[in-house]
Amino acid sequence: MIKTLTKPITFDDFIAQYPNVGGRYELHDGIMVEMPKPKGQHSTVTGFLMEELILTIIQMGKRGIWTIPRESIAKSSNGKSGYEPDIIVIDQEVIGTEPRWASESIIERA
Repeated sequence: MIKTLTKPITFDDFIAQYPNVGGRYELHDGIMVEMPKPKGQHSTVTGFLMEELILTIIQMGKRGIWTIPRESIAKSSNGKSGYEPDIIVIDQEVIGTEPRWASESIIERA
């Protein structure tokens, strides 16, 4: 069951509440939405894509420059949404400029 909390909140409010709500949530245009846990086929496809991306990163000579974090929350460009991507490839130099990355795994500007 997907639960939606209907009172609009800001991205910062979402991040402040996130550790206390339990489960997996995303912020969609100011509304916090409970996301279902990924199931078998989804996990299989995600795993396959991660393997392919890692091989490509190595083949391109970007190992240590590009990385695929296990956990992150990406803020949308309009600032009203925040997503927990299944897969995201990050440039280590760019992520180093993110003020909330080291302490909260949040990508706001990249």
